[in-house]
Amino acid sequence: MKYVIIGGVAAGMSAAMEIKRTDDAAEITVLERGEDYSYGQCGLPYVINGLVPSTKDVIARTVETFREKYSIDARIYTNVTKVDPQNHQVIGFHLDSNQSFTLKYDRLLIATGADPILPEWPGIDLEGIHTLKTLQDTDGLMTELTEEIKHVTIVGAGYIGLEVAESFRSIGKEVTLIQRGDQLAKIFDEDMSKLIEKEALYHQIDIKLVEEVTGFSGKERVEAVITNKSTYSTDLVLLSAGVKPNTDFLKSSGIQMNKEGAIRVNAYMESSIPNVYAAGDCATHYHMIKQVDDYIPLGTTANKQGRIAGANMAGNAITFKGIVGTSIIKFFDLDLGRTGITETEAKRLNIPYQIETREDTNQAGYYPGAKTLTIKLIFHQKTSQLLGGQIIGRKGVDKRIDVLATALFNKMTIQQLQDLDLAYAPPFNSVWDPIQKISRKT
Repeated sequence: MKYVIIGGVAAGMSAAMEIKRTDDAAEITVLERGEDYSYGQCGLPYVINGLVPSTKDVIARTVETFREKYSIDARIYTNVTKVDPQNHQVIGFHLDSNQSFTLKYDRLLIATGADPILPEWPGIDLEGIHTLKTLQDTDGLMTELTEEIKHVTIVGAGYIGLEVAESFRSIGKEVTLIQRGDQLAKIFDEDMSKLIEKEALYHQIDIKLVEEVTGFSGKERVEAVITNKSTYSTDLVLLSAGVKPNTDFLKSSGIQMNKEGAIRVNAYMESSIPNVYAAGDCATHYHMIKQVDDYIPLGTTANKQGRIAGANMAGNAITFKGIVGTSIIKFFDLDLGRTGITETEAKRLNIPYQIETREDTNQAGYYPGAKTLTIKLIFHQKTSQLLGGQIIGRKGVDKRIDVLATALFNKMTIQQLQDLDLAYAPPFNSVWDPIQKISRKT
């Protein structure tokens, strides 16, 4: 069986390894547009401030490892321009030689990930304007990040925008954060986002909300960011205005995609075309709470979907159960966690809901070092089924978000949280966990 995988990072290589485990006779060819395989993109913001010493440290397995240890035909600098499902062919060219290639497959996985959104702003090609997706992006940024760079402007206040804002501030750079919307981190409700904004202001980040970038100015290098409200001098720009699925090359393939351009897949990671699978940031993700095919690109989901795609391609039928929308990021001294749907999403989906919000401590109040947690739970007004949770605090956020994610996966009611047998000792918790205290109020 000839397997071809387009994309050699999270989903692609998780699939390749699962195929190897399942099909001893597999012939696997992986086509990677870049030069690096199997690396953790989520670690790149921490290279900026030196917490991660080098981009090499985020590489899980090198291309040589896949070739020599696992006998995978792992290719680099291969840009796929077309998929021909009728003839079971992948067509493209080698970026280093510009020579074209055509490759036959029996089963194909598309794991091309997502690319940064780059609007056609005037001046976007000036030197000093960066994105943060690949190891090369990061190395290029680090080369420019000299002492002469005093001020950095970040466009976008999502996951990456907040993480790099912290990184730049921690190495002494002045930071302006420009956000088109009216709050930071739109994955949180507005009331919770105010806590994030307060932390940003405390660390002297200059926040510009409800402001749209319209272009950049400078001779050869960027010197200013132009918005619909003003012009801001800067020495370097980091663009973090979101991502889009890397699927433009599939437009003539007949493969069904959603409005964002993500490939529609079923629970087996099959696309609408036989023997063509998709996984990761280029595919849809079934949301168990919304009960729709969603698009929430995250590394955890990419690895899970890749493994499931590989198993099914090799004949071991297993299904992807879906996501509940769990994520967490560190922002200075705060941990920002969320799972399920927000109040904003519940309104948009016309789900009757109630909310409970509470401030509590992560451990017994009398034990030294207790930190405040702000917790917001959303649950169904009629059935009391838990719909989502947001927690922001300085300690103990991750533990409770994972508890809530597990409860969501198992369709628990908010009252059933009281029955959970959670770990207790004064350094870690109160007798009743804060999320259980909320459930007792309902």
